[in-house]
Amino acid sequence: MKDQRFSSRLGLILSVLGIAVGTGNIWRFPRIAASNAGDSGAGAFLLAWFVFLLVWSVPLIIAEYALGRKGRMGVVGTISKIAGEKYAWMGAFIAFVATAIMFYYSVVAGWCLYYFSQMVVNPLPITAESSTAIWEGFQHSGLPVVFHGIAMTIGALVVWKGVQSIERANKVLIPALFTIVIISLIRAVTLDGAGDGISFLFSPDWATLKSPRVWLEALTQNAWDTGAGWGLILTYGAYMHTKHGVVKNAMITGFGNNLVSLLAAITIFGTVFAVLGSELSRPEILEVMQTSGPAATGLTFIWMPQLFARMAFGNPLAMLFFLGLSFAAFSSLISMIELTTRILVDMGLARRNAVVAVCSVSFLMGVPSAINLTFFGNQDFVWGVALMISGAFIAFSVNKYGVTAFRKDAIDGTEGDWNAGPIWDLIMKYFIPLQATVLLGWWFWLSATVYAPDSWFNPLDPYSLMTVLLQWGTVLSVFIIANKWMVRKTLGGHA
Repeated sequence: MKDQRFSSRLGLILSVLGIAVGTGNIWRFPRIAASNAGDSGAGAFLLAWFVFLLVWSVPLIIAEYALGRKGRMGVVGTISKIAGEKYAWMGAFIAFVATAIMFYYSVVAGWCLYYFSQMVVNPLPITAESSTAIWEGFQHSGLPVVFHGIAMTIGALVVWKGVQSIERANKVLIPALFTIVIISLIRAVTLDGAGDGISFLFSPDWATLKSPRVWLEALTQNAWDTGAGWGLILTYGAYMHTKHGVVKNAMITGFGNNLVSLLAAITIFGTVFAVLGSELSRPEILEVMQTSGPAATGLTFIWMPQLFARMAFGNPLAMLFFLGLSFAAFSSLISMIELTTRILVDMGLARRNAVVAVCSVSFLMGVPSAINLTFFGNQDFVWGVALMISGAFIAFSVNKYGVTAFRKDAIDGTEGDWNAGPIWDLIMKYFIPLQATVLLGWWFWLSATVYAPDSWFNPLDPYSLMTVLLQWGTVLSVFIIANKWMVRKTLGGHA
């Protein structure tokens, strides 16, 4: 099992695009762009988001590809090899962050499946009240748990045999997803009034760049929707052929992902402005897009169905939209399952037993998020921000090895590929740690003074700083204590 490889570079790229292109592109990005827009538009936010693609996401994606190809193990084993055995706990934390996200991400995949089924069998809701009733009826039933279970089961079947079945699945999912995105885009831009929304998306309001929160949101969104720093690309990198270069693949991954985000945003902004433009003012339209609703579901699951209901060919477009969202969710979910599975395989567990263990535990751990949206929101809040720490730990591992030595040993010199060059060294050595430190520190400050000034110290408040520090601290403590055991289990036969 450990000698498996992707059969082709295309299979590798489509699979890694499957990691990057997920619900974050379609479900989250348009709302974040709208929330960080100024009076004139969201163009300044897009600029900050693009900057972080270049100075955070792509450099980390290069590092992850190279770490996986050099380490040939999962996250724990690779970090132990590259940074040193006493830092296995860092690899475990990176892996846990992605796994904790998987617990509730599977719930979202279940939502997408449910809504796709509803678009197929039921008429579209015409009013906000009827659309909200569908959502609340779903949430107050046992169906979120059922569809969460279905999502985990499908994910388990895909990763059951390893990288070959993952590659086959992504060769279907990703081209189909791109096709759906393009069809939805064409329909959106041909709607009367769509141009106003698209113009607003790209028009800059430079004053917004004075707000540190815009930069923080731009970084966390880029980390979220590219998959940079999660350890997922590292895991797939372990199955790369040595002849397949790192830098070009990282560029394709990063820019391909951001292109899908932009296309999705054009579709959403165009559709919302076209359908609501005759009824609402621009501030009211923006409020619709910015109001996240319960667990950030408002725009996608409550507003989009009724918007489709108001346009020609809305029903088939609604089916395509939620089918595409389901494909995006599954292409990312299977990479999260594989990340945790590979760690258990490295520890000596048979792949099939590892898959059963991962998916069974993940189902159980996801049930609280499936039945309680406050718990869901807490987990998204806690572990989404932890991606900054994951990225910093990956940069630390490369720096511990020696950033220039690592580049020369694991990145540069591959025939047919570009060299990362000294600029990559500077970014990994200075800019990634600086970004993580400054933005995480700023986020702590905002959490204590703006987000929850009266309850930041209360660990039972789902959006307090203390709930974040308590959960992070607990997980880190467990892994630091278990460091030697993890090294023994993972590297016992490989050291």
